Amino acid sequence: MTTNPLLPLRNKINELDKTLLELISQRRKLSTQVIHTKIEANIPVRDIERERSLIRNLINQGKHHHLDDMLIKRLYQLIIEDSVLLQQKILQEKLNHNTITTAKIAFLGPKGSYSHSAARRYASTHLDKMVELSCSTFKEVFEQIENSSVDYGILPIENSSSGSINEVYDLLQKTNLHIIGELSLPIDHCILAMPNSQLEKIDTIYSHPQPFQQCSNFLENHPNWKIVYCDSTSSAMKTVAKLNKPNVAAMGNKDGGELYGLQVLEHNFANQKENITRFIVLSRQPIEVSDQLPAKTTILMKTGQQAGALVDALLVLRNHNIIMTKLESRPIHGTPWEEMFYIDLQGNIHSYEMQTALKELTSMTLYTKVLGCYPTDSVVAVI
Repeated sequence: MTTNPLLPLRNKINELDKTLLELISQRRKLSTQVIHTKIEANIPVRDIERERSLIRNLINQGKHHHLDDMLIKRLYQLIIEDSVLLQQKILQEKLNHNTITTAKIAFLGPKGSYSHSAARRYASTHLDKMVELSCSTFKEVFEQIENSSVDYGILPIENSSSGSINEVYDLLQKTNLHIIGELSLPIDHCILAMPNSQLEKIDTIYSHPQPFQQCSNFLENHPNWKIVYCDSTSSAMKTVAKLNKPNVAAMGNKDGGELYGLQVLEHNFANQKENITRFIVLSRQPIEVSDQLPAKTTILMKTGQQAGALVDALLVLRNHNIIMTKLESRPIHGTPWEEMFYIDLQGNIHSYEMQTALKELTSMTLYTKVLGCYPTDSVVAVI
């Protein structure tokens, strides 16, 4: 029996990888000490200039080791993002006196759906353990939170390719739940099939209508494929696994495919390469957001029918230097031709500027309600 000549080298690489993990763990522990110091001194979590300087210095040091600049930049942007999110978590837990380590989270669709992946990502950052509850409709997610069957709900609110999720916006009109968080999940649709299947042998593909819509250009290259619509990408993957045929495939996400024993035949083929879904986290109780963190506030507003009513309301935001990141209008059910406006604002609800602006809006609109104030999810990479 011939010994694999690569084995000694692979063993050395394995030992180095083990050391790297230990060093990353030590770095995370130092980040924990850093945030406690920042809390005491009321220092913002992020110091962009410090991050830029750190990466510049590391790139210069890397040149002596013949390491690629982009490799170092990408690696440390990930490490910085992890550090920032860890510090945010500790800061928010201390502010809200939150000692919950296990929570029940409701999400749309069976296990393997994009909402399931989003729920798992949220739990990995904020919890030690998640109890999962799959729901068949958005309304059911709301109801499970409202009747205290779960602690949180994860719901998609908009997609960079296909736009807003109108049903979720409509349900927000009729609830007393609060938005306590957000997260953005990159969507990478994959062609998933049984092991040993080949792309050129596929003739039938299952999925939810939305992925088909977002990948229409790719599908045009396979005009002979029979398209079968399912109520979710998860049910599509489940169907393909049950059929166990080499000529059928599902369009869904890689994580879900692994749950059903499917392999990736093709990926990264959406019409828009940057395909991102933004999710919101709902809870029965609001949270406090530290002024050391970048925050977002979402409000619901109904203006009068007079000319310029919406413009006047938006001018209030401008006059107080409050940045609006999203404006969405939805019809009011039972009241034809009238609309509610959903507005995402940069800023903490407790800031002087936000409080002053909300008082003005309340006095000049028919209805104004704060849906939630929460930390912004995106950790913008330094350039």
